[in-house]
Parts: sequence; structure tokens; C-alpha cells
Amino acid sequence: MNAVEYKKTLKDKKVSVIGVGVSNVPLIRFLLSSGAKVTAHDKKTAEQLGDIYTELLDLGVNFVLGEEYLKNIPQGTKCIFKTPGLRADVPELLEASKNGIEITSEMELFFKLCPCEIIAVTGSDGKTTTTTLIGEMLKKQGYNCYIGGNIGKPLIGEVENMNACDKAVLELSSFQLFSMKQSPRIAVMTNVTPNHLDWHTDFSEYIESKKNIMKYQSKECVLVTNSANDITREIGHQAAGEWRNFSSKGDALVTLNDGFICYADNKIVNTGDIKIPGLHNVENYMAAIAAVRDYVTDETVQYVAKNFGGVAHRIEFVRELDGVKFYNDSIASSPARTTAGLKSFNQKVILIAGGYDKKIPFDEFGEVVNERVEKLVLVGSTSEKIENAVKNAKNYDGISVFRETEFKKAVERARDCAQKGDIVILSPACASFDLFGNFEERGNTFKQIVNEF
Repeated sequence: MNAVEYKKTLKDKKVSVIGVGVSNVPLIRFLLSSGAKVTAHDKKTAEQLGDIYTELLDLGVNFVLGEEYLKNIPQGTKCIFKTPGLRADVPELLEASKNGIEITSEMELFFKLCPCEIIAVTGSDGKTTTTTLIGEMLKKQGYNCYIGGNIGKPLIGEVENMNACDKAVLELSSFQLFSMKQSPRIAVMTNVTPNHLDWHTDFSEYIESKKNIMKYQSKECVLVTNSANDITREIGHQAAGEWRNFSSKGDALVTLNDGFICYADNKIVNTGDIKIPGLHNVENYMAAIAAVRDYVTDETVQYVAKNFGGVAHRIEFVRELDGVKFYNDSIASSPARTTAGLKSFNQKVILIAGGYDKKIPFDEFGEVVNERVEKLVLVGSTSEKIENAVKNAKNYDGISVFRETEFKKAVERARDCAQKGDIVILSPACASFDLFGNFEERGNTFKQIVNEF
């Protein structure tokens, strides 16, 4: 079914959209343009929603706001579109489903209506950079390419403009994949390590959610996985179609040899030409190369490697002051991601870490900190847990640990600890929600503080 046909089925139908956030506002506009009668549900008040409330109200949207936002689904509702952050098995949605109401999401609808090939990327780390690299390579090759999902803007508002020869490149989170019953033709899994255990019931559920990116593939599809990661290597063996594996540590279809990324022994790009630092970014290139091998020339890959400067908040150079270099790696919301960032530097660093507790263990991370960090500055809900992990690690050697209650004071503490030649990096190993709305706000605040020094 295409978008035009789908819209005809919605005319005068009652639909509910849960969550008036970034991913759902374009969806609401799409539904309104079909003639649907839309009710928006959100825990926030009208005042908290601000201008978007007024704008949507003027367009004819009804609202159910506040603590009871899930309990007042209008009589006769045919479909509920939930926000990615809301589990599909909450009692209110289970009851609605029992009563015959379809439960879906913006992303599930996009998969249903998208007329072009979808390349989708998931993983615990590296998915944003890998998604962006795939998009950059395809665009440089001349494809009309749409990039979205968990990054950028939701693509449901663009679906009517897409053609069969275009490419849609998506980053998909475990939240978005949780209830998916469709998979892209080309699926990429960068790695899987413990993450979001505050939302998922356990690590097994998190893994199963990630597997939905490939679970519904056919023999005509392609699965790209990291063979250096135990979990994604095993998932690769379950591929319904072609499996393209990559590894920076051993044999694979895409591997490292004499400083080159090689595809089936053919040298594609010199790792020394890759502008963004770190082995983890070499691995991101390996994943992207495997995904676009059928569409992109070696020359295109080489051009992107030499010219792509990275994505904001991912080991982003902020400034050098008095011989001290400051880096923003706010995207690092897991120990594994911060570990990868720390390994990008050939010296010990001054690390600012800590934040919202996603119930991820820090035991192994404590050893990494002792190995890679000169001084540690902690802030946020997980400060005590991280400090204990560092001091209880078998390689603890008396590293200086500072704990601050305010983010600005933590950044200032790191500056005061630094001497000429040092590197200060914000790489929290935790989510931002205890102090900030998201990792972008955290990173932008860090950059503002540093630039005001």
C-alpha cells in the first residue's frame, strides 16, 4: 500500500497519537492531512508543550494531557500510534489491543508505506555514525537519499515524496524495534552490549528487540554484523539471506589488512585517510562499506573517508585552551561507548563521566578507567557506582576521583585539573536524563561552558 491509498483509509477515522514529541509531530501532521480525527495524548501539560500545543490545537487536534493521558482513549478509536519510549505491553495498550484497536508507531507505518529500499542500522554503539556514513556514501554516489529514524527528522512526512529508486537510511533504537514486525532489505548491527536495562526487563529482551531488525528478512535480503562481538556474530549465523560480516580483530568478509579496510581481500580505503579518530570509527566504516557495497565505488568511499568530519557530540573537538584540548563525546551513554572513545587517544585523559542510571554494571568499565584515565570527574546519579567500580577494580592504582553535584562545577573541576598537553573529554558512560533532556543538550551545555572559559 502506498501513502495515497493509506490516507484514503483514514478519512474521518478516529486515531490517537501517544507522545507529542519529535518523532510524533510530523506523524500528527501526516494523519491530519488524510482527514483523520486525531487525539494527541501526553503526560505534559499544555503549558509544558508550549507552542506546539497551540499550533496543533489550531489544526483541529484534540488533547488528553496530564497523569491520566493513557486512560482516556476516545470511544471508537481505530488505531493508536505510540511513542518509541512507551512499551507496547503497558496495561492500557494491552486493553486497547484486546478491544480491537490497532497498536502501531510512526516507524512501523513508515516501513509499511516506504516505496524505496530501506537500509537500517542498529547497535549499542556506533549506529549514528554508521547510518550517517551510509547516507554520505550514497549521496556522493548520486542517489537521492533520505536519512532519519532515531536521528534527524522522522521520515513519515517525506514518504509521499519518495520514489522507488531512492534510498531510505534509518537508525533504529531498541525502543523503535521492540514491536516491529518488518525488517529492512539491508540490516546492519554494529554490536550489542548491555544498554537500556532501565527500560527492558533484562538483557535478553534487549537482544531480542535488536534482532527484530533482521528477524523478518527474506533470502533476498542482506544482514551486516560485527563478528568481533559475540552476540552479533551469533545473530549473523541466523541470517535468512546474505550475511556480510566485518571484524577489526580477525577473519571476516570485511577486515583490516596492512592498514587498509579490505572487502573480500580487495583494498578499499587506507585507515590513515579516515578523518574521524578511533578504531571504533574504523569499524563504523567497515559496517557502512559492507552495507553499500552493491551501490558505491571504492573512490566514493575514499572521498568520504578524507572529507567526513564526524557527527556532533561524538568525540567532537571543542577547543584548545592553554595547551589543553577539550572534546565532547556526550553521545557516549554506555560504558562500552565511553571505552571506545577513551581508546581513541594515545594518552591518558581527564574524563568527565556519570549521569542517569540505566542499571548497567560498571565493573569492567572500572578497569578501563584505571587503564586509560589520568583523573576522573564524576557528576550525576551514577557517581557513586562508577567511583566504587573504579576503586574496586583489580588494577586500581590510586587514580584521583572528584565528585561534583553540578555539571558546570564538574567541567570547571576538569579544567582546573588539567595542565598543558592534557586532554579533557566529556564521555559520560550514562544517559543524560538526570540533569538534561537528552545527550544533545548535555553536549551543547558542555561546549558552551568550555567556550566561555
